[in-house]
Amino acid sequence: MIQKLLTGWNFMRLLRLALGIIIIIQGILVKDWMFILMGLLFSLLPIFNIGCCGATACNTNSIITSKQKEESSFEEIKNK
Repeated sequence: MIQKLLTGWNFMRLLRLALGIIIIIQGILVKDWMFILMGLLFSLLPIFNIGCCGATACNTNSIITSKQKEESSFEEIKNK
């Protein structure tokens, strides 16, 4: 667990942590608990490397299948 906290730090992860800390400080200055809680949430996500900005959080597995094209047949209809 401690290894996960200490490895994989990049610019975006540091930026997210800094923004979370700024939100916490702003919440303390205006004495608003919602800002503080939101800042805690936004600070914990990069610390534990979870969320959509994580390494593989939003990857989707797409399976590409090759389908044979079927020949379309048309029948001409004449109006009287």
